[in-house]
Amino acid sequence: MKKILLTGAAGFIGSNAATALLHRGDLVVGVDNLNDYYDPARKRANLEEVRRTAPDPEKFVFHRMDIRDESGIDRLCAKHGFDVMIHLAAMAGVRASIEDPKLYLDVNLLGTLNLLKAARRHGHPPFVFASTSSVYGRTKVIPFIETDRADHPLAPYPASKRAAELLGHSYFHLFGQDFTALRFFTVYGRRGRPDMMAYKVLDNIFKGVEVPLYNNGQMHRDWTYIDDIVQGVLAAADRPLGYEVINLGRGKPTLLADFVRLIEEKAGKRSNLIDRPMPAADMEFTYANIDRAKELLGYEPTMSVEQGVDAFWHWYRDTVMEAGT
Repeated sequence: MKKILLTGAAGFIGSNAATALLHRGDLVVGVDNLNDYYDPARKRANLEEVRRTAPDPEKFVFHRMDIRDESGIDRLCAKHGFDVMIHLAAMAGVRASIEDPKLYLDVNLLGTLNLLKAARRHGHPPFVFASTSSVYGRTKVIPFIETDRADHPLAPYPASKRAAELLGHSYFHLFGQDFTALRFFTVYGRRGRPDMMAYKVLDNIFKGVEVPLYNNGQMHRDWTYIDDIVQGVLAAADRPLGYEVINLGRGKPTLLADFVRLIEEKAGKRSNLIDRPMPAADMEFTYANIDRAKELLGYEPTMSVEQGVDAFWHWYRDTVMEAGT
């Protein structure tokens, strides 16, 4: 059993990671500030589901805390002496970051710094950091590979994530801090965020929410189901690698228009999306080279897009539509 600090524990990826860690017997200390980037009720529902489905709910300890609270984070790490720190908390969203770049840098960079400082003070536990495929910008290197410089981010969100990757390297170089940055490609699935495309398409179909379809859906994304991403996160937590940057995706991009069509087929209804030009901060293509993940983490995504959309639809129908959350 490992004692694991998990930031962002109430969110989409965090709550799924918490469930997986608890099911293998770890003790999980979750941290989340339950901010209102989207409805905090969705996050509370995630936490309740984590507790309800845990083999031993006593092994899940939750603290409502902001990672910008340096002294609070330090006290928590001093108290628990973590074996691993999995840092998933962040302000997410490429487009939203343009409106409030200071907030994104405060949370995503300075919050990460607080956690790294606490790791240094309290035993140097291996540090797993959630980064993003958005750091690649409009690279010409296809598929995206970790050796790319990734120095042309298109918005403050990926800039903050790339800066945090570099900060992690400085802590590895200066203090020997193990730091693995996982660059997530387009993640979707159970407990998804309402601002994500798969969720928004179903909200458009069943709630009439207005949703743009950028570039008429002529954009490719490396859609990766949440269970595959969590598999990679847990593998990284178990394998201190010094300093590494690793792509986690499916390695098979799908046209956005085709992804929307699969959702419509599962829902049995057509969406009414509005064609809009692609924003300046967006990318036409994401495509992960996952050779490094396979080699270093034993990572092997198993969910096809068709299977993933089916699983997401059933979760949305049973949880969002029927339970009203």
